[in-house]
Amino acid sequence: MNTEKIILGIDPGTTVMGFGIIRVVGKSMEFVQMNELILKKYSDPYTKLKVIFERTIELIDTYHPDEIAIEAPFFGKNVQSMLKLGRAQGVAMAAGLSRQVPITEYLPKKIKMAITGNGNASKEQVAKMLQSTLKLKSLPKNLDSTDGLAAAVCHFYNAGKPQVGKSYTGWAAFVKQNDDRIG
Repeated sequence: MNTEKIILGIDPGTTVMGFGIIRVVGKSMEFVQMNELILKKYSDPYTKLKVIFERTIELIDTYHPDEIAIEAPFFGKNVQSMLKLGRAQGVAMAAGLSRQVPITEYLPKKIKMAITGNGNASKEQVAKMLQSTLKLKSLPKNLDSTDGLAAAVCHFYNAGKPQVGKSYTGWAAFVKQNDDRIG
């Protein structure tokens, strides 16, 4: 019996949110879609978060993913940027949780390692490897969508392996695993 599942990968951002979708049948994967949500046109940060939430819900309602893989924000030099990324990630996660879709976070280095074998690979190297693996005819001009697709493929490669990152199946699981944040 071949089981099929859909994985939605998200690269959160407040300027551009990339996403990619793969279908897994048995032990093989196939490309479904990738795109990006351009948020530059919205000047209000709260409007951006609303659009991220609505678009993520729309993707979930359209493609019915069984699981969501999301890139975790990485710590950079700019704390404000990290806070904005964290908000974007949180809103995308809230959309998935509201639809009871299990979510797993992956660090950028883990995603790059899963795709290329090198945790310090460039966005271009990740995109080229995805193009080869999934037999994509062309690559998008901006690579945010391939970053989202990479999160989904990383999740496929890590299926059945113990997770070092956090995984949530719903609001109750999120609250239980993050009770230190309440208060």
